[in-house]
Amino acid sequence: MASRVCLVHYHEIGLKGNNRARFERILMDNIKAALAAFSVATITRISGHILVTFSVSGEAERAFPLIAKVPGVARVSLAFHTNREPGEYCAAAIKALEEFGEFNSFKVVARRSNTDYELTSMDLNKQVGEVLCNAFPDKKVLMKGCDAQVHVLVVQGSVYVYARSERGVGGLPQGSAGKVVTLLSSGIDSPVATWLLARRGAVPVPVHFSGRPQTADTSEYLCQDIIQALAPCVQVGRLYVIPFGDCQREISIACPSDLRVIMYRRVMYAVAERIAQLEGAKALVTGESLGQVASQTLENIMAVNEVVDIPVFRPLIGSDKQEIIARAEQIGTYDISTQTAPDCCTLFMPRRPETHAKLDEVHAAWEMFDHEAMIQQLVDAAEYIDFSAPTYKPPRCMRERHDELEIRYQRKSAEGKLRSLF
Repeated sequence: MASRVCLVHYHEIGLKGNNRARFERILMDNIKAALAAFSVATITRISGHILVTFSVSGEAERAFPLIAKVPGVARVSLAFHTNREPGEYCAAAIKALEEFGEFNSFKVVARRSNTDYELTSMDLNKQVGEVLCNAFPDKKVLMKGCDAQVHVLVVQGSVYVYARSERGVGGLPQGSAGKVVTLLSSGIDSPVATWLLARRGAVPVPVHFSGRPQTADTSEYLCQDIIQALAPCVQVGRLYVIPFGDCQREISIACPSDLRVIMYRRVMYAVAERIAQLEGAKALVTGESLGQVASQTLENIMAVNEVVDIPVFRPLIGSDKQEIIARAEQIGTYDISTQTAPDCCTLFMPRRPETHAKLDEVHAAWEMFDHEAMIQQLVDAAEYIDFSAPTYKPPRCMRERHDELEIRYQRKSAEGKLRSLF
């Protein structure tokens, strides 16, 4: 009798040569973490695929679309698992084609990974194709440009048959490329940038600069909602929160108004770099898009960039707003990011910010306040909340503060939910 399983296909991992086993192992661990709410029986490697089996009937169908969202998955297929009995796998092929949906033409793609089975791939194509032609007499068989493909994969003592297949997000499994610190706001762009780096195998460690105490802490809760929206497929283990409002006020008093935004961002980058050093992260990530706002011109980006020594990745630099919005909708963060929340990005903003900053003027403004003391003060004031994410390993120097801040955040969250009821 056929059972339902998920077959995971990958692309880039298959090109990794001697390191392929390591990437497969990380991907299997990430799939297991993403499916923590399901009754997963086994996750194993079979003939260039990853096989996911379940101990409860019906869970393969529910897990199928979730697996497609795990970074590193190129495609996932909902398959029937049968014995090497022609009657079983031919019956499974009919069911697979029935559940495919609307189609006018089809073909069979058979492959055996073991030569101990007497039928060749061509023999299997003919055998299963004949059964399907009899079951669907009004449908055409086309070798090129067909609507549906029925795959028959013979592996060791089993046969896997599928027609339903969904494209995954691709990329590399999270945890295969090290840590990065992402500057995360509650807006549209930075969650997308965070997701893009996670899809390239990085473990993102978001740092959120809150306008607190000059503004409410609403943006902090939206950032937590964004992290929950990315889970369980994209793992974020810790969110740092930096209360930045008072320092912004100090900068706004001390510096020329047109250079405030650049000073804010220089301080933010410097703080993020210090946290990256604590975390062992190798780069910063921002959601900047060239020319989108005043702080994102080439001159201003250069003026901000020089304050840090580690690389700054800007995966959205060549994207327009509509492309970014489309991606935010795809990953499920857009509705959260469009909620109104005061944060540091709108605090003490000048009427006419500088768009083409001159470095000598930037350096002069930078010396108008004690930036070193401010940066250290903000690092010391850093708060954090942890989330379930097996790929994330916290730095030892920050572990002892977790319990106290976790309790405080839980109390804040409960208070926020109560306020929303009235």
